[in-house]
Amino acid sequence: MTFAALAQAPNRRRTEAWLLLFAFLITMFGYVSAGLAMTGRLPEGLPAFTAVVFFMALAPHLVVRRFAPRADPLILPLATLLSGLGLVLLYRLDLIYEKRPRLPDPAVSGQMVWTVLGLVACAGVLILLKDHRLLQRYMYLTMAVALVLLMAPAFFPGDTFGAKRWILLGPLSLQPGEFVKVAIAVFFAGYLAANRDALALAGRRVLGVRLPPGRQLAPILTIWVVSLLVLVFERDLGTSLIFFGVFVIMLYMATERTSWVLCGLSLAAAGAAVVGSIEPHVKGRVVAWLHPMDIYLPKEQRPKGLISEQAAEALFSFGSGGVGGTGLGQGHPELVGFAGNSDFILTTVGEELGLAGLMAVLLLYALLAQRGLRTALTARDSFGKLLAVGLSSALVLQVFVVGGGVTGLIPLTGKALPFLAKGGSSLVANWLMIALLLRISDRAQQRREPVRA
Repeated sequence: MTFAALAQAPNRRRTEAWLLLFAFLITMFGYVSAGLAMTGRLPEGLPAFTAVVFFMALAPHLVVRRFAPRADPLILPLATLLSGLGLVLLYRLDLIYEKRPRLPDPAVSGQMVWTVLGLVACAGVLILLKDHRLLQRYMYLTMAVALVLLMAPAFFPGDTFGAKRWILLGPLSLQPGEFVKVAIAVFFAGYLAANRDALALAGRRVLGVRLPPGRQLAPILTIWVVSLLVLVFERDLGTSLIFFGVFVIMLYMATERTSWVLCGLSLAAAGAAVVGSIEPHVKGRVVAWLHPMDIYLPKEQRPKGLISEQAAEALFSFGSGGVGGTGLGQGHPELVGFAGNSDFILTTVGEELGLAGLMAVLLLYALLAQRGLRTALTARDSFGKLLAVGLSSALVLQVFVVGGGVTGLIPLTGKALPFLAKGGSSLVANWLMIALLLRISDRAQQRREPVRA
């Protein structure tokens, strides 16, 4: 590298530090504003909250500076800002939930604990995993573990709000589907990197579209069957969509053949139509999506299977926010009910921060996914490229199925919004995704620029 290029090489960690400071200040401003708006005084837990958010910003930065010095400087600040906004929203909801015993218990303290655990997991991956390519050696073991986790909820008694996506161990609960999305991205990346040439072979032309060969079509059929089984036995629409969607996206990126996308969309539509017509829980979500306002009709006039009013409540919440919002702490997101701090936390953003705030949050997700895709472009190995694409796709698909469900674009899925919503499993799994993206981006830049602290 020439002296001029050396002088112009970006100081990634200094940029990251400034962005983390910006994320810290935004989070603290939101926390104080919510407390003042709802109680008229500074929050009582301000010192503890400040310490946790400062740890969220400083500790991972020091780990990245030491063990991944060339990593993308935007990935960590974006994840930190989203996590901080999630804590602010949960704190705002807890203040109103405390006054209404039928609503959920306070969640911000538990979310802070899970945030720390997620950061510890992120740091552990960066410290122990020196090269992301080591994961390719264990791709079949990873997939075996993922399938066990994916099927485990079906063998546990009971369900939660119609879906069986949790493993209940006494007072603790684990949502294995959140970790499965990371595991399947690792397996698909390894499998497609090893078999991309065979999968890209030309097959027969049907109705003007060249379909993949039959032998290479088997993997997508297998994944399709597994996703349908998850949908039927666990009634988990969100996990099924993410599981199948990530595979189709990665398959297209590996082969650059649109026929795989057409096959995937056709199979997804066929599977959704069949399961949606025979599975009562899924059918109920579809009915609520098609006729959200009919819940206010007399019972005898409602469509069969319509039992939830949350879809309608979410639309009212978004409508009352307008463009600028009512102001943080000045709305009534508690009217959505028990899912206000989990599935429907996006309605709080839409009502109190308005369309402007909602778009800002979605742009944060879009920018985080863009940095993941940029990492894929700069990676020098096929496994790293596909893994970065898979992780970014999983994030985008989860935001889409949650945001689309809440806004009425698609049926509700019941998934947690990454980083913002209440959920320990989701939070830890998402921080693992961040760790892998940081490791891949660091590895991709090792031969492109020197280390500068």
